[in-house]
Amino acid sequence: MLGKLLAEHHIELIYGGGRNGLMGIVADAVMHGGGTVRGIIPQRLANRESSHDSISELRVVDGMHERKRLMYELCDAAIVLPGGFGTLDELFEMLTWNGLALHDKRVFLLNSGGFYNHLLMHLQHLWNEGFLYSSLESIFTILNQAADLKNHLA
Repeated sequence: MLGKLLAEHHIELIYGGGRNGLMGIVADAVMHGGGTVRGIIPQRLANRESSHDSISELRVVDGMHERKRLMYELCDAAIVLPGGFGTLDELFEMLTWNGLALHDKRVFLLNSGGFYNHLLMHLQHLWNEGFLYSSLESIFTILNQAADLKNHLA
């Protein structure tokens, strides 16, 4: 659904460049819908994982920091899907950079099936205890399903 939505609205997908997992499926859907997909993958992962060679552009970079920097520079906003440590690393780095005014990209958290409910409770706890400078509502937008993104498209 997300890939189709991005393609229909001519929103370019910029992601980590892999063929597998949720993002590989989204990339395939964007390509199938006639959209543009740009992947950025570190050499180490390109050697270890399956790089997606059927996308509009695949850049191989030296490391993870360069990958994240390029992804943030090239994107206008971020949509965070359910994922593991790498996903959380990218989420928290983007939120940190926003908090430090290093950029002002909108961040959307796709909470499909309540995947991030426990994380959201913990973040609310951080806010309640005074560890966050901004309320959760001001640092990202929670989407319960991909279709909810339509309400935020210009």
